[in-house]
Amino acid sequence: MVDKLMVYGIKNCDTMKKTFKLLEEQNVDYDFVDYKKQAPSEDLLKSFLKKIPLDILVNKRGTTYRKLSEEDKSQLEAVSSALQLLIENSSMIKRPVMVYPDGEVLVGFQKDRIVEKK
Repeated sequence: MVDKLMVYGIKNCDTMKKTFKLLEEQNVDYDFVDYKKQAPSEDLLKSFLKKIPLDILVNKRGTTYRKLSEEDKSQLEAVSSALQLLIENSSMIKRPVMVYPDGEVLVGFQKDRIVEKK
């Protein structure tokens, strides 16, 4: 259990910038982990996947996903084969991933939900 909101993503992402702005406007205290500086670990990804399904976590609309081979895309169908691919290609993880002190995991920019949870 964490004692404050944890936000995971990539700092320069436009969605992340909107998230930071909203959190600051709402005076929400949070810690941020940038995947570009600290790649997600297998344990971290598994902790997300205990709360949300794999297809919610994977960003299939981004450039990184579209550039994958069909073989790699097929690895994203099962957690066991997807973990390593997501660790190596953290840009494919939807942003932000927000882990609240109560254990809830919120994925993507959901303004109303973020404001409600503060």
